[in-house]
Amino acid sequence: MGRSLICLTLTCNTIAADLELVNRYRSYIDLVELRVDYLDEDERFHIRSFPQQAHIPSILTIRRKIDGGRYEGGEASRTMLFARGLAFADQNPAKNFAYVDFEDDFRIPSLQEGALAFGTRIIRSYHNMSAPVTNLAERLRAMRVTGYEIPKIAFMPHSLSDVTNLFREAADLTGADHILCAMGPEGLPSRILCDKLNSYLTYTTAPENMQNTKSLGHIDPVTLCNTYHFRELNKDTAVYGITGYPLEVTSSPLLHNKGYQKHHMNAVFIPVRSKAIEEMMEFAEQVGIKGFAVTVPHKQAVLQYLQEISARVGDIGACNTVVRRGSCWYGYNTDAGGIKKALAEFLGLEKLHRKKVAIIGAGGASRAIAYVVKMMGGKACIFNRTISKAKMLAEDFGFKYAPLIPESAPLLEEYSFLIIQTTSKGMESSLPPNENNDPLWFYEFNGTENLFDIIYAPEVTPVMSRAAAAGCRVSNGFPMLKYQGYEQFKLFTGVDYESTDAE
Repeated sequence: MGRSLICLTLTCNTIAADLELVNRYRSYIDLVELRVDYLDEDERFHIRSFPQQAHIPSILTIRRKIDGGRYEGGEASRTMLFARGLAFADQNPAKNFAYVDFEDDFRIPSLQEGALAFGTRIIRSYHNMSAPVTNLAERLRAMRVTGYEIPKIAFMPHSLSDVTNLFREAADLTGADHILCAMGPEGLPSRILCDKLNSYLTYTTAPENMQNTKSLGHIDPVTLCNTYHFRELNKDTAVYGITGYPLEVTSSPLLHNKGYQKHHMNAVFIPVRSKAIEEMMEFAEQVGIKGFAVTVPHKQAVLQYLQEISARVGDIGACNTVVRRGSCWYGYNTDAGGIKKALAEFLGLEKLHRKKVAIIGAGGASRAIAYVVKMMGGKACIFNRTISKAKMLAEDFGFKYAPLIPESAPLLEEYSFLIIQTTSKGMESSLPPNENNDPLWFYEFNGTENLFDIIYAPEVTPVMSRAAAAGCRVSNGFPMLKYQGYEQFKLFTGVDYESTDAE
């Protein structure tokens, strides 16, 4: 079996619009899937001419609602549509559909015989939109009537553990073509690492139509190729990643994968969403992950799974980097180095010299920030909505603490030389600033504050826009992400990210 193929799923309501997407993304894909169930009623009469117009191998699919599609007609009318798409087969295979997707319970002998007679391969599919699928080898054997068919199983996992089981069962599935996919956010690793599933192809969606397949967890072909270098991946590719929950936005894959490409490494860095850190540890063992970044809410929970931790992790009480050496997991904290370098660059100061700093929030990232502020000689006050968490963090580092409420505004002003915002508020990027997206909605900036928000997407958060308008110096968290990522990269690979030896 060769490299897994990239299929672009087409979900426009007209054939012309679908063809425009084919031409736009042609260099990133190997084949396309025409989703007839998304086409307008009158457009469905013209599906037969699609392969000749597309000039690329095409799959004919008419997906029922029960299987995650939009087709609402009966099976008789759907059978007629399939017949229309496969009719009048040309002697030139390029003018016919290269594949047709028939569900496992849709077995029409005349359609099957017609497809096979003219070289159209049948994808025999099974979809479970609400639960995981197990016993894959047995199911695939039962679905494959002839060696010319490609059985496909796609399911919605309940957790990362379901995805781990998919990789576990797929490890021995070699020799015959099949398609395997876990859907939804947890299923993203199955799309990027489908070569490790021995899967015939992976499905993608154009950015313009991503809303149509949002629940399925599709990735766009440009990101798949340019960020994850999909066409260069193979079974020897070293896998790294980042885990957390909900892990909706992360720039770490782009940073790390650029580094692997720069230094000519056969490696990939992927997002792995996990509600519980034990699920990530299980996944990492199964897939052979060599190292991974840890983000909220797992930076403290991961400690119990590590055989050894660095002194900095012990001092901070949180780990954001896990590295596999032999059979053991080692824990590090690169947040501290990243924030120290980013703050020094932002302020133009190597030391805080007893300057007063406000730390907003008391989560995992706040621990590393409190550690750095103390190391740089600053005084700090922890402001948090849950006062018990603020108290616990503050007492660990000898700082003050206060509730994050309007009544704390005078104290916040006292500690306002540097305000470091560590909460998730502002990620939604909804403007104007309000109580829901601005953690300091009650505070009036006077223009003398330095505001550092660890959020980096969006580039400007509501609290940053309000502070900048008052004349404050502001920075988002990208410098922190960059510098801690460089340190992670060296821990993972032993190579300095910024070195030019490989260029």
